[in-house]
Amino acid sequence: MHVANTRLSIIDEGEGEVVLLLHGYPQSLLTWRHQIPHLSQRARVIAPDWFGWGLSERGFATPARYWDEVGRIGLLLDALDVERCTLVGHDYGGFLGLGFAIQHPDRVDRLSIINSRAHRTFPQPTYAQFAILCAMARVPGLRQLVHQVPLGRLNKALLQRHVRQGCFDDALLDHYVGWMDTAQGRRWMTHFFRYYQMPARRDLDRAIERIVCPTTIIWGDKDPYCPVEIGCDLAARIPGAQMVPIKGADHYVMEQRPDEVLAALTSFLERPVMR
Repeated sequence: MHVANTRLSIIDEGEGEVVLLLHGYPQSLLTWRHQIPHLSQRARVIAPDWFGWGLSERGFATPARYWDEVGRIGLLLDALDVERCTLVGHDYGGFLGLGFAIQHPDRVDRLSIINSRAHRTFPQPTYAQFAILCAMARVPGLRQLVHQVPLGRLNKALLQRHVRQGCFDDALLDHYVGWMDTAQGRRWMTHFFRYYQMPARRDLDRAIERIVCPTTIIWGDKDPYCPVEIGCDLAARIPGAQMVPIKGADHYVMEQRPDEVLAALTSFLERPVMR
């Protein structure tokens, strides 16, 4: 389907209330492959490859400015003729989903955030890696150097430990990041990092207490990229929020511990909606 003049790869299965699943970096809708078949038996489940990721089009008219990206959630729902949804976001998807729930409370029935930077940012090692790419991507002369960086191979090397954890195999990892080493993929990743902002989001931090929809925070508590303290802060400050720690799990918790995440989401969907 096309949204905002961009072709999106999307799964749309099941009937009933809408559950929108937003994946994170550097993945695709396949990150939800364990949960979609079960959730779609009780709800209409929509899972897109986000703009530029997975099998979706990597166009250059969709800069990754934060509130522009948040607005694309609304454009996606409009294109699907969906007024309201339960919004579930992991990592980058949770980062965007938090903003959407704050900006459009009338469109979010329930909110679940899973291992995301959310209103904060990354620990220093991860912050430094991404900040360097962002800084280089914003300088015309250095931008060309980023075009030459083998981002796919670098991501494969960094994510090998998640292959060893059983989150995904090498073939699926190649699907997630292999395209980054194509000429178009490198240019698009440079385009993404040119607009991506690393600092903590004070605008979100000031607003999270205003979220009133039922909220569940699901978190692998051994995540080195998005520490569990972020999830604990969300759960403490969003009124009525529940915290579901997945003990011993890492960042890609939906793939590492799929049954526990599915159980948490299934229980979450039983919470009544306040309209």
